Formats: sequence, C-alpha cells, structure tokens
Amino acid sequence: MSRLQRIELSLDEGLVLLHLDVADESHGHNVPPGSESHFKVVAVSDQFDGMSRLDRHRRINGLLKEEFEAGMHALALHTYTVSEWRARFGEAPMSPPCAH
Repeated sequence: MSRLQRIELSLDEGLVLLHLDVADESHGHNVPPGSESHFKVVAVSDQFDGMSRLDRHRRINGLLKEEFEAGMHALALHTYTVSEWRARFGEAPMSPPCAH
C-alpha cells in the first residue's frame, strides 16, 4: 500500500469526513522519484467545529504520526468544517483539476 493510501485510510478511520483529498506533491521537491515525502491534505469534517486551525492540524498530525516516523517530511493541511467548506466552495466538493 502506498503512503498516500495509508494517509487516506488513517484519516478516514480517525475522522468522520464529508470530503477528503490527499495529493502526493513530492515531485515538486528536490527528492528522488518515488520518495512519497511531501503531501497535501484537504479535509472537511464537522468534527473540526469549535477547533482552532492549530488544533485541527494537531489532530491530523496525530493520526499520521507513524507516517512522519517512517519518513514523511512535509504535510500541507487545509481543514474545514462543513459550514466553512460550503461558504467557501458551495454545496458540492471541489472537482479535482483536469489532467488535460
């Protein structure tokens, strides 16, 4: 299982999510091919209600502790409550960018 898949699984098991997008951004950094070292997470959950941005990040970092211990170097986090997500992006989750 890839690191990306493990991140998705850990977050899906640890949070009740409306939307989750995990992207491997390692290719944009000075690392060997296949490094799986730099990731971006967009997570939308009502469990973030009442939490500061720092507490949301701590929660996700805690769920991914083993990945950091196994060599993950960087994690960009974008966390939203459902109401924050809807206010910013509307009712439906954002579509991924087109590959063409």
